Amino acid sequence: MINNPIGDHLVDLVRVSSWMDDQNLGSGPIGHVELLTGGTQNFLLKFERDGRQFVLRRPPEFKRPNSDDTMRREARVLSALATSDVPHPGFIAGCDSLDVIGAAFYLMEPVDGFNPSVGLPHIYVASSAMQHQMGLAMANGISALGNVDHIAVGLGDFGKASGWLERQVDRWGSHLDSYATFENYPGHGIKGVDDVAAWLRANQPAQWVPGIIHGDFHFANVMFRFADPALAAIVDWELATIGDPLLDLGHLLATWPTAGSPSAVVSIPHLPTIESVIDHYGANTKRDMTKLPWYRVLACYRLGIILEGTNARAYAGLAPRATGDQLHATTIGLFKQAQELIGSAR
Repeated sequence: MINNPIGDHLVDLVRVSSWMDDQNLGSGPIGHVELLTGGTQNFLLKFERDGRQFVLRRPPEFKRPNSDDTMRREARVLSALATSDVPHPGFIAGCDSLDVIGAAFYLMEPVDGFNPSVGLPHIYVASSAMQHQMGLAMANGISALGNVDHIAVGLGDFGKASGWLERQVDRWGSHLDSYATFENYPGHGIKGVDDVAAWLRANQPAQWVPGIIHGDFHFANVMFRFADPALAAIVDWELATIGDPLLDLGHLLATWPTAGSPSAVVSIPHLPTIESVIDHYGANTKRDMTKLPWYRVLACYRLGIILEGTNARAYAGLAPRATGDQLHATTIGLFKQAQELIGSAR
């Protein structure tokens, strides 16, 4: 019998094994099954078959309406990045059907690296220079993604580029309004929402260049190499789409682990300054950086609203209450940051 740490109701490994037979992905039983940590929503299950290691990714137990489509989209973007220089998990195969485990899923290669949100190896702790390079590596990874020609890699229809910039404020505002449907949710109580939205509308860039965006780029969604401060992989691609890649830079800066930031997910005392990260990104892109403050404010607005969704779900019993409280506090901090950025831009 296969030892399954998450249960057959979430991943039936016998059925997965049969599906892998059809995909010519080895033979024989699945073994050495391990639930990987990281992330708060989707499941990652590492296992071995026929001498090869695999990582299976599937949606959470209580799926959102778009959870299966999200898995399909993640699989597509990872497959498209195979020939790029963007650090990412190697895509193996995807299952669009719900017939195998009750959800869409895909298989990818394991990543040889560590996630800095769970701690740093001693070699990093002991080296301020390596910690500094970690910050620049973040800029390298996201600039490499922004430089990918999304049409050339087959993602021309991956998102609706036309009108993307114009849709952002209303789209995320509608998301925030929709949380009122969750049972017991008392309302967001976020100060400055309307003011930030009004500023974004009034200062929207006149021109932009479409590209692939990760949509949730920060230190908890990357893995670093063990021996040198470079990215081993950018992970968790569930919000990937076609838009302006400068939003990814804005997201990184919104969550930069500066002192007192409620959105910080790591403790790395010797990271470069935000100004250095901006300069490093700018040296590796042809994009117009003059409107970066707008993207930084949009990142705070968008991310804060996304996180508030988990708070609303927690009130309805669909997420842990402690997680909801934590993310609501982060949302309040992000909107405060947005207002400070707006004040500096005047």
